[in-house]
Amino acid sequence: MSFLQNFWLNTRGGQVVEYALIGGLIVILLLSALNAIGSSTKAMYDNLDSKWDAASGGGDGGDG
Repeated sequence: MSFLQNFWLNTRGGQVVEYALIGGLIVILLLSALNAIGSSTKAMYDNLDSKWDAASGGGDGGDG
């Protein structure tokens, strides 16, 4: 019983756990932001590609 009581009342290392949780949260937020930026960037370039094809006459670049 004394071991469990000492284990429960021990506060050493608490900051390490807090920093690990904060770091994990930052990583999750960065990944979700990069995913959102990647999706919008892909949509922008797809739109640009379709406009480029329409302006150049479509197809393979007009060489043949």
